[in-house]
Amino acid sequence: MKTFRTALLAPLCLALGLTLPATAQETQGTNCGGADLIDALDPGTRKKLEREAAAMPHSEGIHWQATRGDTVIDIFGTYHFEHRLTDAHLQRLEPMITAADKIYLEVSTKDQTAMQRAMAENPSLMFITEGPTLPDLLGEEDWQRYRDEMQARMIPGFMAAKFKPLWAGMMLGIGPCEAQAGAFEAKGIDMLVGERARDAGTPSRSLEDFEDLLTLLDSFPMDDQIEMIRMSLAWPGDMNDLSYTIRERYLSEEIALTLAFSRYVSEEFGGEAGAEGFAMVEDLLLEKRNQGWIERLDAQVTPGDHVLIAVGAGHLPGDVGILRLLEQAGYTVSRVPL
Repeated sequence: MKTFRTALLAPLCLALGLTLPATAQETQGTNCGGADLIDALDPGTRKKLEREAAAMPHSEGIHWQATRGDTVIDIFGTYHFEHRLTDAHLQRLEPMITAADKIYLEVSTKDQTAMQRAMAENPSLMFITEGPTLPDLLGEEDWQRYRDEMQARMIPGFMAAKFKPLWAGMMLGIGPCEAQAGAFEAKGIDMLVGERARDAGTPSRSLEDFEDLLTLLDSFPMDDQIEMIRMSLAWPGDMNDLSYTIRERYLSEEIALTLAFSRYVSEEFGGEAGAEGFAMVEDLLLEKRNQGWIERLDAQVTPGDHVLIAVGAGHLPGDVGILRLLEQAGYTVSRVPL
């Protein structure tokens, strides 16, 4: 099966909430400009995507509250990298962090540290440690283009050569401007929430075991991962524009529209293979994880708890988004305006 197109890579990276290697050189400012690729669509296509997004449950909004009896769950959809409103979002969340009995991240602060330690002790979790590396797997022409793209993101060629393709693909999903501005190093809202939770005496908890997540990433066939990189390199768009579009639509709280746009580009440029790839990633990395998270919450949240959840915004909308799943679990869900 051919895997997904470039337009999915940025949402994928944002949905996973992983701490990527700190290889970027931090520079002044993180507010990269660009063109909005959704605005650039022809009016008919844009309207179609807007209708598709509007049909998804809970299509807009990044702050929600779910209540069941005297149990209250605040849900905040995050953008995993620093942006111009990161500090404002953190200020908004600080009273909830202080008041919460339980605070959940995709992977808790403690487990993020454990995951980084595991990767340091076992490089094969992220890197190809045996057999052909990316120069061999990609071929000379694609390797040269890939190396240039990674160097534009401040990742040297010797390191880029050994990344497992899925990790490399996620890094390609971040525009060079954001990478050069320190996106891989700067603390996003997820990490900041975890630090504040620890300082408040209510350490964050994990919605999933990081070992399971790493195993899931390794489950993607190598051939599909290599094809992902090739298709990424062949995409005619500008990755700075894609990063700009994803970030600005997030800040406008148009989460379902971002997903609809990603699906559109996957299908438009990848055809049947792109559609299959998008569906596979949506199933494995969004929907199945969402279901596992709600099962964990159901087992751990007790009546009367006040809970805060901060997860990638892409997990919120849709028929298998965490908001609809909470409704199916008996919660009343309402949007909280920022």
